[in-house]
Amino acid sequence: MRVIPNGLDRSRFCFVTGKRIGKAVVRNRVKRRLREVIRNSTAAPGWDTILIARKGAGDADFDQIEHAVHNLIRRTKLNAPPVLDGAPDGRRDSTQ
Repeated sequence: MRVIPNGLDRSRFCFVTGKRIGKAVVRNRVKRRLREVIRNSTAAPGWDTILIARKGAGDADFDQIEHAVHNLIRRTKLNAPPVLDGAPDGRRDSTQ
């Protein structure tokens, strides 16, 4: 997950699923599940976020993906409003 403040009144999300996840059907299923988790999440507005699906995401069920995404949101403090004067480039980073 890569996160950077965007200065807008909403958050934007990008989902990356590489060919390691599986064929197109599996990759699209993972992206649909990620979109649904984010739609129901408590992420604060003002962030641009890239969610990168890892190898096991194709085999994970919805609850596992939901738990992983909520854990990442908590770890990156994405549920808090952005602080633009923190890091020099304002980025927050978390890999899993």
